[in-house]
Amino acid sequence: MTQDVQFSAEANPFAAAEQVCATLGTLTDALFDERTSRHPAASLSTLRPAEHPAAEALFGLPLAPNGPVHAAVDRLGTVLTAGTARPGSGARVADRVTAALHTRYGGGAVRGAIADRGTTSAALFHLPVTGEFADPKLRPPFAPALAALAAGQQTRQPVELATGAGAEVRLVVPPGFHPLTSPGGPAGVCSRTVPAPAGGAGDVAPATAAAAEELTGHLAEVAEELFSGDGPERRRDFAVIAATLADLVHDAGTVYAGVCALDVDGRASDAALVVSLARHPLPITALATELATVRRHAEVWTVLLPAGPAAVLVEGRTVPVPGPLSADGQRRWVVTSAVEAFVPLPDGGTVLCVQLSTAQPEDWDLYTRAFAELLKSVQFGWDGEVAGAAPVPATPAAAPAPVPVEKEPEEAEEVPADLRGTPVQLPPEDFNPFAPVAEASPADAEPQAAPARRKGTPVMVPPPDFNPFAPESLPPTPDTSPAAAAPTTDPFGTVTADQSDPFGTTLAAQGPAVPPPPSAPPAVPAQAVPAQDAPRKGTPVMVPPPDFNPFAPESLPPTPDEATETDAAEASGPETRPFG
Repeated sequence: MTQDVQFSAEANPFAAAEQVCATLGTLTDALFDERTSRHPAASLSTLRPAEHPAAEALFGLPLAPNGPVHAAVDRLGTVLTAGTARPGSGARVADRVTAALHTRYGGGAVRGAIADRGTTSAALFHLPVTGEFADPKLRPPFAPALAALAAGQQTRQPVELATGAGAEVRLVVPPGFHPLTSPGGPAGVCSRTVPAPAGGAGDVAPATAAAAEELTGHLAEVAEELFSGDGPERRRDFAVIAATLADLVHDAGTVYAGVCALDVDGRASDAALVVSLARHPLPITALATELATVRRHAEVWTVLLPAGPAAVLVEGRTVPVPGPLSADGQRRWVVTSAVEAFVPLPDGGTVLCVQLSTAQPEDWDLYTRAFAELLKSVQFGWDGEVAGAAPVPATPAAAPAPVPVEKEPEEAEEVPADLRGTPVQLPPEDFNPFAPVAEASPADAEPQAAPARRKGTPVMVPPPDFNPFAPESLPPTPDTSPAAAAPTTDPFGTVTADQSDPFGTTLAAQGPAVPPPPSAPPAVPAQAVPAQDAPRKGTPVMVPPPDFNPFAPESLPPTPDEATETDAAEASGPETRPFG
């Protein structure tokens, strides 16, 4: 089977952690059997972390302030914390822990290795192993518990941390998993109370010696739990092989690596869980697109966790079991079902990667339910500083500033030259917008025959550029042809009186001529016309034109003789409208 590029470290920043998960799957398949001590399947779901008093305040728990640690909290589970500002010293502890475990168990050949052949290392067991994609037909379904994460829900704001603390994550691992990573993390990450060996540490730093001593005792304790009903040889084999992977686990950015041994209705079931941090600058949408493109055999969903958006991947993988670890000494392959979640941290450059795999597809729903609850428990803390760009690929260049798009000017309505503004309908004073609407008759559905049947009276609203303080300009010369003034329809059945002078004044006859009004009201835009056939209500008003100057000197009122002449001229000439 050809190795897929998706599992190479060059193309996939999560490849190292996926290799750790595949290696743990190999250990459970090769070393766990019917004699392994197992928890009941209910241990994964017995506790209800959401109901715990500390469930919403994981950052309030007294965990180590400067290292990725995990600690069991009563009635809650194993609380894990990890951060970007805690890289550790990078000191190697695998050889020291392996030698200490050999001494603890009285020496002897570990399964698959030859005694007295130098230092026991992972290479003697052909570890680590790398998984490959399985046939798409073997891909597990996207379980309902995982699909439920896609539903909208309330998200938490990151807890504010002190400057320099970077980004930190805390989550709860359900009971039933046995961690193979030290509770205090790798060497140089946190302050330990474990004393150095009594014989002295030689040239090893005290912090490194303390970390190795702590991991030695922890792996021996886990081996006692898993093989409590078996002899010391089985405990030694598991503890020593796990110890050879200590440096590999740290180099992969793994902050938690654990295995699960369950009894499901009398049937053995195993799983592996890995939590890691990796540098990846893409936002969640781009990350999900990248995963769906590269992982062509996987199913990728974008979900929303209480900690924020995440991408969840489900795929089938084939994992090799090396010959030195298998019972018959022959290399073989195991098909596993894997789920992997990618949750970007608030610093914009780090991604939390949580993955679980099992070789028992019949227990897929059981494990995915526990996996979903684990993801819901994730909480972030942040000091507000954006991740540095040195170890992270350059972020995409910022998009250019948006350029306003100029819209095409809308086609202006045809308005008579002597009238400026936009025709609107003014409701009458007794208009009640909450009055019941009468049922429309079939005749109401017919198109309106003429504007005169509309309710209301058309008026002219000044345009946006109207300036009442602009200097007055002379109106254009009116047309000398007489125009018949159409009576205005009154909504109450009467014809209104002539409103040639709505403001109660009349210009002098010697003044410039005023253009006549249109013979009919201007057309009202279709969108402002209600679909009714009854006469419109309203009172006609005149809106002054843009060039109207209310502060211009008013002409003297005409003498009685001039008024008589003006009345005669108005009777024979066009109607005078001082505001056009």
